[in-house]
Amino acid sequence: MARYEGSCHCGRVAYEVEADLSRTITCNCSYCQRRGSVLAFTPAQNFTLTRGEEALTEYRFNTQTIQHLFCATCGIESFARGAMPDGTPMIAINARCLAGVEPAELAPTMFDGRSR
Repeated sequence: MARYEGSCHCGRVAYEVEADLSRTITCNCSYCQRRGSVLAFTPAQNFTLTRGEEALTEYRFNTQTIQHLFCATCGIESFARGAMPDGTPMIAINARCLAGVEPAELAPTMFDGRSR
């Protein structure tokens, strides 16, 4: 686990997070495929929104359980809120939105969300 700062494109939404980027995923579901995120998951207590709660716009689809949160200004989804199968609150971080992280250096595992 390492500590990172992340944000949307315009900087209106910003956060600090402790996450393990050695276990990132990409997903081929109808939503993730279009979005192109590289995702890392971390318990909600490892995440602090430092700016922009009022700027967040929410989108839910399929099972309606994940809060996909976008900056209302630039439209970037830098993180989402959800829960692990056991109910533990978690945050899905778009590793492409973390300062100092080079996405090409990550080795994401492919998750077959299309078949679920």
